[in-house]
Amino acid sequence: MKFDTTLFTHIDALKARLDKLRPLSLDLVDNLREVYDIRLTYHSNAIEGNTLTQSETQIVVEKGITIGGKPLKDHLEAINHVEAIDFIRNLAVEDRAMSEWDIRQIHGLVCKGERGAGAYRTVNVMAAGSNYRYPDAIKVPELMQEFGEWLQSAPALHPVELAAEIHYRLVTIHPFQDGNGRTARLLMNLSLLRTGYPIAVIKTEDRSSYIDAIVAWQSGGDDVALKETIAKCVESSLVEILSLAGEGE
Repeated sequence: MKFDTTLFTHIDALKARLDKLRPLSLDLVDNLREVYDIRLTYHSNAIEGNTLTQSETQIVVEKGITIGGKPLKDHLEAINHVEAIDFIRNLAVEDRAMSEWDIRQIHGLVCKGERGAGAYRTVNVMAAGSNYRYPDAIKVPELMQEFGEWLQSAPALHPVELAAEIHYRLVTIHPFQDGNGRTARLLMNLSLLRTGYPIAVIKTEDRSSYIDAIVAWQSGGDDVALKETIAKCVESSLVEILSLAGEGE
């Protein structure tokens, strides 16, 4: 199955329109940051089973209020994830390639307070819901070093395609005991931000098709579904930001 590049063409056209509006007003930039910090945090955590709603996530992050009946772990995941977004925003403006060190730092923030935060797994694991077996734990350090070198080489791909490839490679190595999906989605967004694209949010209601897309790539090499999933998320963000900036279609 071949990827339909007309989606990239449309995304490029949307981004070109957004680039003409830059710099955006500070008020709009601040609003977008608040909206996307909460939205990405909510959906990325919910995909992994966090029980906070989007409004509860906002209350926890912005007000520091505990939600009755919800696990402390869910509160900490929300706070940690927003901190990790701040970290990737700062990394996005640095004039250097992404590195293996960056990945471990992102994971350390996502899983702050948990055993194994920022550390590679030492046990072998299989993917839940499929027969896919992740690389043996003993191979993880070498695979992550190779992944870091691949990131340094800056492959000549469309920025959205590169983001999808980065996401896929990390979740397929599955270097950490927990937090791999959240870290992969943050690393994907770091790549997008570095190339001038907005944050892409994979929504919890699309969890099943999103996981199926990852499995399709891992099991048979079919990369189309995941690339399309991420491209559509980027497209959605671009359309929304253009609309808020008064340049809707």
